[in-house]
Amino acid sequence: MEKKDLRIVFMGTPEFAQTVLRRLVDGGYNVVGVVTMPDKPMGRHGSVLQGSAVKNTAVEYGLKCLQPERLKDPAFLEELSALKADLQIVVAFRMLPECVWSMPRLGTFNLHASLLPQYRGAAPINWAIINGDTETGVTTFFLKHDIDTGNIIRQERVPIKADDNAGTLHDRLMELGAEVTLQTVDDILSGNVSSVPQDESGDLRPAPKIFKETCRIDWNMPARRISDFIRGLSPYPAAWTVLQETDGSMLDFKVYEAVAVSAPAREPGTVTTDGKSFIEVAAADGALRLLQVQIAGRKRMPASAFLCGNDLSCGQKFI
Repeated sequence: MEKKDLRIVFMGTPEFAQTVLRRLVDGGYNVVGVVTMPDKPMGRHGSVLQGSAVKNTAVEYGLKCLQPERLKDPAFLEELSALKADLQIVVAFRMLPECVWSMPRLGTFNLHASLLPQYRGAAPINWAIINGDTETGVTTFFLKHDIDTGNIIRQERVPIKADDNAGTLHDRLMELGAEVTLQTVDDILSGNVSSVPQDESGDLRPAPKIFKETCRIDWNMPARRISDFIRGLSPYPAAWTVLQETDGSMLDFKVYEAVAVSAPAREPGTVTTDGKSFIEVAAADGALRLLQVQIAGRKRMPASAFLCGNDLSCGQKFI
C-alpha cells in the first residue's frame, strides 16, 4: 500500500501532538481528518475562544477538523465513520471509547511519552524526572480497553540528563515521538507490523495527573529529591512553597530551578542568605540553592533579582 492510499485520522490536542501531525502531513501521509478538543474560552472574561495547537495546524493545512464535546455523541460518530479511516493515531488526547478506537480496519495506535508499562497516565514526563530516573523514552502501542495497556509496536529510549527539566525533556521526546510515529505507520503500510504484550512483571510506577497540591515542596525530603521534584515540574506547572515573612504574612513562592548543596544541618525550610546574591533553603540533608523563582504578580527571575527588590533574612522559613 502507498502512503496516499492509507487513510489516517489523527487525534490530539497540545504542541506535543501538533509536531507529530506536521511530520505526518509534511511526510506525504494521507491525513483525512483531525479530532481535537473544543475551543476553550480565554481572556479575563472568557470572551475569546482559542483553538488547540492541533486545531491550528489542521486549519493551516486545510484538514477537516472535528471537535466533539462527547466522544460517544452519535453525530460525531457518524462524521468520524464518514472519513473511512484505515488507521487512527492518538497523541496526547482523551481516553477513547471502544466505539471510536475499534472503528478503523487497521486499528488505532497511541504514542506515549514513556517506556511502557512504566508511567501509564497523564504526566509521564514529569514523573520520570520527579522520581530521579536516568532514562525514559517513547512507545507506540495499539489501544485496548484499559488505558496505556495495549500491545507495544515500537519503543525508543533516551537518557534523562542531569540538567533536564520537564520542558527540555518534553521537547526531545516530542521530536523522537514524531519519528517513531512515522516509523510505526511505515510498519503498518509495509504489512510487517508486529506487537508484543507489555511486561508487567516488575514494579510499575504510575504517572497520575498533576494538581496544584501535588506541586508543593516538602522541605523534609532529601535535597536531591527536592531538586528532582523541582526539575520535574519546571517550567509547568512549577513547584511551589510558602515563605513565612517576618510580619507573619505568607507569600506564595514558585521555584523553577535549584541545585542541591552541602550545608550544616538546620531545620528543614530554614533560609540562609546574604541578602544580595543567594538563597539557600535547608532540606533533610544539606540544602537547596534557589536559582530561578517567582512570586505572585511578578515574572520569573533569578534569585539575586528577587533579593534586589525584597527583604529576606537568615532564619526565615519556607513551609
